[in-house]
Amino acid sequence: MLRTTPKRWSGALSSKGVTRLFWLGFGWGMVGLGLIGVALPGLPTTPFLLLAAFAFSRSAPGLKLWLEEHPTFGPPIRDWEERGAISPRAKTLAVSMMALILAISLLVGVPTWVLVVQILGMGSGALFILTRPD
Repeated sequence: MLRTTPKRWSGALSSKGVTRLFWLGFGWGMVGLGLIGVALPGLPTTPFLLLAAFAFSRSAPGLKLWLEEHPTFGPPIRDWEERGAISPRAKTLAVSMMALILAISLLVGVPTWVLVVQILGMGSGALFILTRPD
């Protein structure tokens, strides 16, 4: 009879396990931010859920499938993954929120350098969003 020695637990996770746990944690963090974004108008939901789907694809394919099949959150994720598309409603909402945040910044009187950073950042984001297919 051939005798084998049992594998010993070294007390450390393999690098593959650590990577999987990282992506799983990151995915759940993004789901959390996405859910907060449902209630807060200035925080977008879809980009966080897209990041969650990406993270789950690397750690828990079943969770990615759950997101893709969700009746509310699934369609924008599938549109993005299949065609890189953003719905006209989502485009309008995103660009409107950017304009609202910029208007509030102007009314509050934030420093000029902050306005410049906002204009450059949100302008780039708006340009990207508006050039995606519907």
